[in-house]
Amino acid sequence: MTEHPTSHEGRQPLAARPQERARPRQEEAPQGAAATAAIPGPSPAPHPAKGPGPNAVPNPAPGADGAAPVADTQTLSRREGDRLRFVGAATRRIARGIDLDEIVLGLCRASVPTFSDAILVYLRDPLPVGDERPVNPFVLRLRRTDRLRLADEESETGPEGERLRLPVTDPQAGLLPAADLCEIRAGGALAEVLRGVRPVFGDSAAARVALPELLGAGRTVPTGHRAILAPLRGRRRVIGAAVFLRGTDRPPFEANDLLVAAQLATHTALGIDKAVLYGREAYIADELQRTMLPDSLPQPTGVRLASRYLPAAETARVGGDWYDAIPLPGSRVALVVGDVMGHSMTSAAIMGQLRTTAQTLAGLDLPPQEVLHHLDEQAQRLGSDRMATCLYAVYDPVAHRITIANAGHPPPVLLHLGGRAEVLRVPPGAPIGVGGVDFEAVELDAPAGATLLLYTDGLVESRMRDVWTGIEILRERLAATAQLTGPDHSPPLEALCDDVLDMLGPGDRDDDIALLAARFDGIAPSDVAYWFLEPEDAAPGRARRLARRALSRWGLDDLSDEVELLVSEVVTNAVRYAERPVTLRLLRTDILRCEVGDDSPQLPRQRRARETDEGGRGLFLVNRLARRWGATRLSTGKVVWFEMATP
Repeated sequence: MTEHPTSHEGRQPLAARPQERARPRQEEAPQGAAATAAIPGPSPAPHPAKGPGPNAVPNPAPGADGAAPVADTQTLSRREGDRLRFVGAATRRIARGIDLDEIVLGLCRASVPTFSDAILVYLRDPLPVGDERPVNPFVLRLRRTDRLRLADEESETGPEGERLRLPVTDPQAGLLPAADLCEIRAGGALAEVLRGVRPVFGDSAAARVALPELLGAGRTVPTGHRAILAPLRGRRRVIGAAVFLRGTDRPPFEANDLLVAAQLATHTALGIDKAVLYGREAYIADELQRTMLPDSLPQPTGVRLASRYLPAAETARVGGDWYDAIPLPGSRVALVVGDVMGHSMTSAAIMGQLRTTAQTLAGLDLPPQEVLHHLDEQAQRLGSDRMATCLYAVYDPVAHRITIANAGHPPPVLLHLGGRAEVLRVPPGAPIGVGGVDFEAVELDAPAGATLLLYTDGLVESRMRDVWTGIEILRERLAATAQLTGPDHSPPLEALCDDVLDMLGPGDRDDDIALLAARFDGIAPSDVAYWFLEPEDAAPGRARRLARRALSRWGLDDLSDEVELLVSEVVTNAVRYAERPVTLRLLRTDILRCEVGDDSPQLPRQRRARETDEGGRGLFLVNRLARRWGATRLSTGKVVWFEMATP
């Protein structure tokens, strides 16, 4: 039902109201902001101490020819148009808000001072979301208050108004601050007003009881048409209330003002409903994105890692970019970065599936090109339009080499210790999901002190530049950063990531950004001992002697007894099932790591041996004495490893 309000002033004829004589003609008013030009009610009367306004003119007496009634009709028609324009401008201002605070602020700014001298906005705490059942008890919280300030009043908190504990009207009214919280009593006067949904005057029988309940004990407003209590009803339920107040210097509200208040309350409530739903969806999307990404990066031997992730915008926080670092047998580490096309919940879900698949394939220790091949097959199973780019690299700190395979992803950049930044020449390959395309891997040197930077295209590509221009800018930025630390020192890894992101300008954020930086420390050959052992009964004794010599050479004789015992147990278990030579490797870094490999795919399992059993206690000893231990299945067998803390 559409109702067109008529007069916004009192019910007496306009010619009899001295307040109207101070108002200029509408056609003479400037065409400024809509909320200022379209004033539904009379302009605030001047402060009593300042006398009449500058535009005050005497009202001509009505003539015999009936000119005054004609003027009244024209004025009423003009005021009706003003009221409609005000409601239109106010609702547009409210609708511009995206989040809860913007919508409430839009209501306050549209209402004060055009429609009222002060406003209080209460919202349900907590706000129900969608079909969610609201919690009990029904509690309203004072969300915001705004009021008109007089020219001679000292500013307390600046021109933006105040939030909580503001006097509900001007200081001359002598009103107390409103309460922050209000619990709605079932069957009470306030509950009945809110249930009725329609705005009511402050001097109505229901509001005279409801307002003190809302404002708090001992707090009320003076009698007369000086307040409107408007429930805020969303799509399904009442979610709050707004109180519009006018001081004694302005005419009281009239019946048509209830229609204006109803329009403001309805648009505000619907906007709040949408904002709450959007906030919940954004929270779910943000949590989904974060759970798809690693909580923290591992700290494998011989390499240091740092990462960054930036969404495309606060309003589109979900996307398909991801990164990962996966420890592999032999102290190697897999470095992965990928980008699923699109920015949606579907893209994030596909990203999670591809990341999980990549982790599973990495656990099988497949070559990088094989990992991309299986990812391509997985993407095709997910759908014909599921496409992504991915770069998969495996770093070996012992060999100081890195093997890289690419599936349509921007090439990585290698920052050398001397400050030279190099874009690695990696075969580009086709994106994942195309199908029927072979991927190629290349093996490159990874010198100690160098830094490998893997990234998604959001870092280098935007509407302002193409991808290769962005890659060149990135390369120059890395080289310039490295020059600051000198030729003999690598820049700090975390600071390097921050500096790379600083290259983005205000208009350069069109896509998500995933960034993974790896600093290659490597493991020196002198800290590695490697042997092959024939699968025979004498292998455990030989393994003990070799381990003792290596520990003596490294000055770790204090660990000899424990390490010999654990090496003997692990090698004994490997020899029992192996058909080919068993490998034994010791690595010395900040810890001591022992790795034993064989060609049997069956992983060992710790069990509690009975008192009558002759065996079955080897892994129990490893679990008790080692700092950490584990087993990894390979395509050619398995590796069992354990770590010991060095003194």
